[in-house]
Amino acid sequence: MDAGQNNSASGTARDIATRARAASQKFIALPTRVRDAILHAIADALLANEELIKTENEKDVKEAKGKISDALMQRLKLKPNKMKTLHDGIHSIANQEEPIGSVIERMEVAKDLVLEKVKAPIGVLMIIFEARPDSLPQIAALSIRSGNGLLLKGGKEAMNSNRILHKIICDVIEAGAPSVGRDLIALVESRDEIGDLLKLDGAIDLVIPRGSGQLVSYIQKNTKIPVLGHADGICHVYVDEDADFDMALKICVDAKIDYPAACNAVEKIIVHSSWSGHNGVDRLLDAMKSEGVVVHGGLKASDALKLPRAPSDRHEYSDKAVTLEVVSSVDEAIEHINKFGSHHTDAIVTQNEQTAEDFLQRVDSACVFHNTSTRFSDGFRFGLGSEVGISTGRIHARGPVGVEGLLSDKWLLRGTGQVVDKDRNIQYTHKRLSVTPGATSLAVCGFGLGVAAGVCIAALCGLLKGLGRRS
Repeated sequence: MDAGQNNSASGTARDIATRARAASQKFIALPTRVRDAILHAIADALLANEELIKTENEKDVKEAKGKISDALMQRLKLKPNKMKTLHDGIHSIANQEEPIGSVIERMEVAKDLVLEKVKAPIGVLMIIFEARPDSLPQIAALSIRSGNGLLLKGGKEAMNSNRILHKIICDVIEAGAPSVGRDLIALVESRDEIGDLLKLDGAIDLVIPRGSGQLVSYIQKNTKIPVLGHADGICHVYVDEDADFDMALKICVDAKIDYPAACNAVEKIIVHSSWSGHNGVDRLLDAMKSEGVVVHGGLKASDALKLPRAPSDRHEYSDKAVTLEVVSSVDEAIEHINKFGSHHTDAIVTQNEQTAEDFLQRVDSACVFHNTSTRFSDGFRFGLGSEVGISTGRIHARGPVGVEGLLSDKWLLRGTGQVVDKDRNIQYTHKRLSVTPGATSLAVCGFGLGVAAGVCIAALCGLLKGLGRRS
């Protein structure tokens, strides 16, 4: 496979979006088994080309040294076994039940007039992400599973990685679905194209930014297209007076050092005042410092514990640093989190079930945990296969956004010639009809394309046979 061959988007911004929409409409007409086979083939192709992907990623890392922050560099590097993780995640997505056309509810509106509410693709998505080349195949797989057209804009620091990942994926789609071709997923590389794309509120249906708060804010201010995502990842862990402190130490350390640059890493630890002293806060400080974590103090803790003052009450470090604050009650902790947090992921450590339930209900965040690390806030760990990002909004999707969050609803009405005629000759029954779990509507599940399916799957098998011999 030639890493230098670039099949990124060409043409005007509107052309790119229009072609993606047309390709998605052809794609969802394919039988489920063909779309499943394409996803399985993408997973295998990524693993088969692991060395080639690694080589391209090393080019990006070498070029970016000294030019980007340490946090961004950590996102840029493809860690060992990353392709295996992606491979497993994409297979998991492919094994999910068919989401397109799945029947949510069915009703007899009148005699021989049946209404269905089904799941349908949103349309055309645009994902803008910084560094994180591993985001590209995750997002592509979720978009394919949900039947959406996709425009991808990765950071220039990951250009080589993004190009080869995009090419591998498009090669598989083209082999498995020649009628769809390479337009289903477009890689946008120039700044001018992104500026144009943000203006296409009639051609692009949803923008999902994955990156800094500055990036998200810029996109929100410069487009009329709906934006799904979060600007900040200011996550908290509250250590309650009834906590098992050994458990609390384990959770706090993991939430910070497992991946300090992640949006679900803890940025502020709030400790009940009863833990002040040798048996509590001092142990926490020692544990953090032993892991190389710089501890700053909140308004109260900085004076009481002689800690350097945190840059602000609402600060995201994305590094091995954390803010420590002290409160006198769970009510004060909840109030503090709702005021200064980013409504992403917050956790409580306590053995008191009543306190835990109070916290879970009253903290206004997309993800709220009890006795576990904030790092579990992740699409793969939630069993979604992957995620396009984590949404802190309250409309449509919230929390880790997997396939379900990339679908909308559609109403299908089947009749036998009925007309309204001012409702004079129709008797409305509005009778709820049963829905079999996993049922899909024939109108949107590629019904009757058995021969085409066989041809597509045969083409994929031929492609996969040669993967191990490519370099």
